[in-house]
Amino acid sequence: MSTDNNAVTYFVDRHLIEGRGSKRAFLEAQSGRSLSYGEMASGAAQVAGALTRAGIRPEERAAMLVLDQIEFPQIFWGAIKAGVVPVPLNTLLATPVYDAILRDSRAAILFVSEALWPVVAPAVAGNPYLRQVVVIGDAPEGTQGFDDFMRDAPAQDTMAVSADEVAFWLYSSGSTGQPKGVAHVHSALKATADTYGAKVLRIAEDDVVLSAAKFFFAYGLGNAMTFPLSVGASTVLFTGRPTPPDMIGTIAEHQPTIFCGVPTLYAAMVAQMDQTGAPDAPLHTCISAGEALPEDVGKRWEVHTGVGILDGVGSTEMLHIFLSNGPGDIVYGTSGVAVPGYDLRLVDETGADVGVGEVGELLVNGASAASCYWNKRDKSRETFEGVWTRTGDKYERREDGRLVYCGRTDDMFKVSGIWLSPFEVEGALVSHPQVLEAAVVAMRDADGLEKPKAFVVLQSGEGSDTLEAALKDFVKEKIGKWKYPRWIEVVEDLPKTATGKIQRFKLREGA
Repeated sequence: MSTDNNAVTYFVDRHLIEGRGSKRAFLEAQSGRSLSYGEMASGAAQVAGALTRAGIRPEERAAMLVLDQIEFPQIFWGAIKAGVVPVPLNTLLATPVYDAILRDSRAAILFVSEALWPVVAPAVAGNPYLRQVVVIGDAPEGTQGFDDFMRDAPAQDTMAVSADEVAFWLYSSGSTGQPKGVAHVHSALKATADTYGAKVLRIAEDDVVLSAAKFFFAYGLGNAMTFPLSVGASTVLFTGRPTPPDMIGTIAEHQPTIFCGVPTLYAAMVAQMDQTGAPDAPLHTCISAGEALPEDVGKRWEVHTGVGILDGVGSTEMLHIFLSNGPGDIVYGTSGVAVPGYDLRLVDETGADVGVGEVGELLVNGASAASCYWNKRDKSRETFEGVWTRTGDKYERREDGRLVYCGRTDDMFKVSGIWLSPFEVEGALVSHPQVLEAAVVAMRDADGLEKPKAFVVLQSGEGSDTLEAALKDFVKEKIGKWKYPRWIEVVEDLPKTATGKIQRFKLREGA
């Protein structure tokens, strides 16, 4: 074992040797607080010492219910430095879910931002595993403030580890049900930086990154932490909810060169830019993940900003994007090709590879794959098959080798005996000028046969008596007469995970 295998050595400690100690690593957009590379390194060393002083042992879990603020990287890397396993948690969950996750992970310590304390406090009260709670801000009775936790703690050296040792966990977003603990090893972080970060994003030291996706999301962790720290770049942190006006304003004020969003946000930002125009900023790269990007949204964004969106596919299990469009090689409506360093297969129900023009489940092989799901052996064995990881996503391979998203395995259904991709119908609907978002699920008709039902969010106002018929005709003309939604329901919003993925299982339950 070696300290060189510890992810902290590459992402934090080496920047001091390479002379970046005074360079800004992170800036909080709202508060103006910043963290240099040197401050991040010393803060991480002190967190490591404070954890050891508090009796938190290597391999124990440190839950992090922390907003995107400068304490996050210090805690995350400090825990890894000490051999403790940080577990960043979704900051938008309900108390019962926190209770379940804290018990499932058996976290020994919890770091929590003051603003998030009220929602997690009831879960903490009856938890049998937590030995300490540290609050970033004013500490309620029975907890310790972060400043007190850090005060006079000795700086601790980086722990020697194996490259295959678990470094941190993330919990899956829950787009198909309850979140699962996903364990990642030390070498996985650099694997994503060496592949997507270097060969698709092509991030450089002088870049400034703004990611709407948060640290707790695998996609956001790569965007805002792994990739910038892999080259010594800077990150602008947005602590609150990334609304379209806030993102447009932050781009204008802080002048990022790279922007990382999700399809839902891009669609809403494009709708706002239709009214107010695009921000003046030196953007050269924009990326999207979480769900497939509708072709219409990508094209409209490019018209407004002059920058294309590299639509890609990743997962919590693979830590970041492994299938993507690339610079100078964007074809909207497709998910692109394999990121260099990853191998992909499309297979049928028997595990056989499917041909061009056929739909199959996507399997991926790459060095960033998780080691397992915590306490879910059967699910681990279903998902991680040797070097291959099952994604649960259905794709079609085109003649040119590009992959087209067809939906989740459990979202696909047959209409008139032919497989239908909900995403294809959704893409057609959102290209209509009155539709902002759409989700399609299967619903049984009076004969018990499955047909598509659409839930749509309108750009503005309410639907007219003729809108449903107009949308049905629009879809028929765009993608085929048998694919149109037999029912259309106008809703104010769609159920989503905090990472922007539509929770179609909730729509199916209410259909």
